[in-house]
Amino acid sequence: MKTTPLFSVIHEDGEIVAVNKAPGISVCPDRWDESKERLDRLVAETVGCQVFTVHRIDRDTSGIVLFAKNPACHRRLSIAFEERGIFKSYIAVVNGRPLWKETVCDLPLVPDGNKRHMTIVDRFRGRKSVTRFSVLGSAGSYSVLRAEPETGRTHQIRVHAASLGFPVVCDPLYGRDEPVKLSSFKKNWRGDPWDEKPLLARLGLHSAELSFPPSVLSDKTETDLAEGEAATFRAPLPRDMGSLISQMEKIHERRFLPRF
Repeated sequence: MKTTPLFSVIHEDGEIVAVNKAPGISVCPDRWDESKERLDRLVAETVGCQVFTVHRIDRDTSGIVLFAKNPACHRRLSIAFEERGIFKSYIAVVNGRPLWKETVCDLPLVPDGNKRHMTIVDRFRGRKSVTRFSVLGSAGSYSVLRAEPETGRTHQIRVHAASLGFPVVCDPLYGRDEPVKLSSFKKNWRGDPWDEKPLLARLGLHSAELSFPPSVLSDKTETDLAEGEAATFRAPLPRDMGSLISQMEKIHERRFLPRF
């Protein structure tokens, strides 16, 4: 049986490593996950040197993760993230069909600290959190959104999407942990309901694009990024999420997002 690789390298040079992470593996150690198999370790083994974690995405989220190869680069990138100098774009499949084309959610968030390790909206104790959403397309009772977080709170996109009434599909914390099947949105589906396999059975969230201006690595010495140009990295969708969106596009009869 063919197994899906846990990550693939998108870009590597003397300063940074950008990878496309599969869902189901943690980026680095945390108090909630004691798994020995971690992305930072696997990347370090692959590139043959120590790597420094610049940012995280959820264990069950797929897509771009950026690592630095030395402390100086790690410091510059970390500051850029803190000062919102890094552009991030996610693709999310959500339950529901928004009436808006674009919207901004700025509900303040705070980690709740409960046994499920959730983040909650708290207008008094919460930290400023901003996510821009745009609708790319819909089919049946599902929609594909682009989410651009301006801040980087834990579970931010998931909480904001759920707060707007459109939780990410297959989200056991903030929505319904139910797999997405073709029969649930394709009219006149004629398959066997007892033998139907889900198109997606895990969190429908993917970190698709990340970019930063050349000033972030202004004193770079070993990077091969183009001089004076923004560094932009894009991660193709995993097969399961890509198949789901392709089926939605067929029903809608138009493409929701570019393929890369």
